[in-house]
Amino acid sequence: MLNSLALRKEVPVSRGELIEIGGSFRMPDIMARAGCKLVEVGTTNRTHLNDYAEAICVKTAIIMKVHTSNYVVEGFSASVPINELAVLADKKGLPLIIDLGSGSLIELQPFGLPHEPTVRDTLENGAHLVTFSGDKLLGGPQAGVIAGRADLIAKINRNPMKRALRVDKLTIAALGAVLRLYADPDRLAERLPVFKHLTRDSKELVRVAHRLAPVLSKQLNGIADVTIIDCMSQVGSGSLPVEVLPSIALSIRPISSARGTGSLLSRLSAAFRDLPIPVIGRVSKGALLFDLRCVDEENEILSQFEYLSIRNTPEK
Repeated sequence: MLNSLALRKEVPVSRGELIEIGGSFRMPDIMARAGCKLVEVGTTNRTHLNDYAEAICVKTAIIMKVHTSNYVVEGFSASVPINELAVLADKKGLPLIIDLGSGSLIELQPFGLPHEPTVRDTLENGAHLVTFSGDKLLGGPQAGVIAGRADLIAKINRNPMKRALRVDKLTIAALGAVLRLYADPDRLAERLPVFKHLTRDSKELVRVAHRLAPVLSKQLNGIADVTIIDCMSQVGSGSLPVEVLPSIALSIRPISSARGTGSLLSRLSAAFRDLPIPVIGRVSKGALLFDLRCVDEENEILSQFEYLSIRNTPEK
């Protein structure tokens, strides 16, 4: 998108939006590779409309705003709303590009989740192009989507890089199947895994915990105590960076009389990862925790417990 619309030209971006995403990919580096010049405006915590206006010159190609879906700037902070930037962009005859990051297609509040700007709202507020992920909150395969004004999309499609970077037919088929589910938003929590996991009822998680705990406790008899505890699920930095959801976890705590409890905790964690279908937990306050929010195939996990081998697992 940048290479097509801003090659050898300038792009103003707020200093508070110069994100780094997974794999150490940074916005300034991406822009440099795209062949455009980053013009930093505002400060890390506060950027105003006048900052953008003063940065615009004859070399400016587009105005870009990046949604900080990987972090949150709180406290004494300010950013420019999209509709205000859109007025400035139209006045200057420049495209306004919004990178939404996780790219929610529907309002999340009816699901009991915090508000996130949707693609439709962003376009209706004046953005000319919106870029967002096909995975994360959208819930599809890993992909990138560019939506918006037809003439700008056509220009991007003519870029030779488009053919090199295009997704394959399997990705398109998977994304198409997920997008069709959005035609019936009232059933998304039943049919789309990301929403099923985000909206899972705590009572259901308690029932799952009570079915798993006795079997696991028997398997770890004399090695560790298995209890059911309340916990908080981290939604994910690429989706809702600071949001947590109440959840239920199995807590596996090495018996204090066992030799080398610290080492045993590491061996327990490794033993679960070494199962035919790895089971991944997190270590917290001397216990191995398994958050049950995303457990779908309960029977598969139960059937694997017999393969656990703790005592003979070599220490590391």
